[in-house]
Amino acid sequence: MSALVLLAPGFEEIEAITVIDILRRAEIETVVAGLVTNPITAARLTRHVADTHLADVAPEREFEIVVLPGGTEGAKHLAGSPLVRDWLARQRERDQWVAAICAAPTALLAHGWLLPGHKIISHPSVQAQFPAGQIQSAARVVVDGKLITSLAAGSAMEFAFEIVRRLRGPEAVARVNQGVCAVV
Repeated sequence: MSALVLLAPGFEEIEAITVIDILRRAEIETVVAGLVTNPITAARLTRHVADTHLADVAPEREFEIVVLPGGTEGAKHLAGSPLVRDWLARQRERDQWVAAICAAPTALLAHGWLLPGHKIISHPSVQAQFPAGQIQSAARVVVDGKLITSLAAGSAMEFAFEIVRRLRGPEAVARVNQGVCAVV
C-alpha cells in the first residue's frame, strides 16, 4: 500500500516535505506527483522535484491515502484541477483515506468532496468558507471517517504522524519517532 502526495505550484514546503519524510520513514511507499512539470516552485520560492506528473499516475493504481498540502496558491491550484477531482472521487469510491492541511481543505470543498457533516480544521484564513459547525477551532488535527485535516505548517508533524497512526498503527509512530523525537 502507498500514499500519493500532490504538489501544486505554491504549495507550503513544510506541509509537504514533512509528510513525505515521515511517511517514508514509516516505510509507506510515497509517490510525490506534481500538477505541473518539474521543477515545482513552492510558496517560499524554493524549487522541488516530484517523482512524476499526476497525469502519469495510472488511475487504476490504488493508494491508501491521497495527501493535499496547503499553501494559499497551492490550494487554489488543487481546487482548480480536474485530475485532483478525479483522484478524490476514486478515494471515496474505494473507501480510502484523504488528508488535507492548512488551506487545502478548500480544494475538498471545491471538488464537492466534503460532506456537510464532516468535522475539519483548516488554516484560520480560509475557515469562513466552510459551513457553520464544520470547523473544530480548538483542534490542530481532526479525523472524521476517512478524512484527516490539519491546521497549518505548525501542525505538519502532528498531521504526518496522525497519517502514520491511521495507516500503520501506534507502533509505527513510536518506531519512527525514535529517530525524530517529536512531540506526538
